[in-house]
Amino acid sequence: MRIDSHQHFWKYDPVKNAWIDESMKAIRRDFSPEDLAPILKSANIDGCVAVQADQSEAETDFLLGFAENSEIVKGVVGWVDLMADNVEERLAVYSKNKWLKGIRHIVQSEPDDFMLRADFQHGISKLAQFGQVYDILVFPTQLPASIALAEKFPDQAFVLDHIAKPYIKDGKIDGWKEDIRQLAQFPNVHCKVSGMVTEADWANWKPGDFTPYLDVVFEAFGTDRIMFGSDWPVCLVAADYQQGLGIVEGYIAGLSADEKARVMGINAQKFYNL
Repeated sequence: MRIDSHQHFWKYDPVKNAWIDESMKAIRRDFSPEDLAPILKSANIDGCVAVQADQSEAETDFLLGFAENSEIVKGVVGWVDLMADNVEERLAVYSKNKWLKGIRHIVQSEPDDFMLRADFQHGISKLAQFGQVYDILVFPTQLPASIALAEKFPDQAFVLDHIAKPYIKDGKIDGWKEDIRQLAQFPNVHCKVSGMVTEADWANWKPGDFTPYLDVVFEAFGTDRIMFGSDWPVCLVAADYQQGLGIVEGYIAGLSADEKARVMGINAQKFYNL
């Protein structure tokens, strides 16, 4: 089974989705499974993991509704307030839903040391007992805190979103490279090769721009802990679905059939228990 491990749905609202600025006007509209289904079919992708884009339980409910009613949505990475006093209670409620596979907080919008907060770590400490993984969404400057988090919670399954958004447009790799290698030393951490085109020059990128970064990720994590993700529809500001998919499939073209299958679906199936 081929799985897209990372994409989003939303009903566009200019206030709630204020992060979609003028430069991203191509995605200032609604996106639903009905929009994605024919794209996945043409790409020979069997299903996807829907990931939260808004920090509210209403967002989690919204995505779970799609999972319950759409054949393509195989699991949901939702949101609960990990810093709330009743976090365990909320996790207990949501974990009764078989479609909820993980939790994410938009840490990239927080201070670099956010994940070192005691209340946030208290919430992280409750995830494993409910069978929930955690998606790490960070910028390169937040990788040291990610490393500390992975080290403190060795029994918690983590996955790094978007290879931590390195500065591809500027060709910067130092610092990020060393931190990725250190993070990958923790076997409880996986990595999504996703969200890369939006970190490149939107209008002028070429596949080779991503090769140095993919080299680092594949060397560090290996094909047993890497999963493909499209980051659709966010990717549409820089590339269509097939172009984004082509970057990854082109890079792994020389791998064995088994390694390709892992990157393109098996790893995501196992990690998210799809």
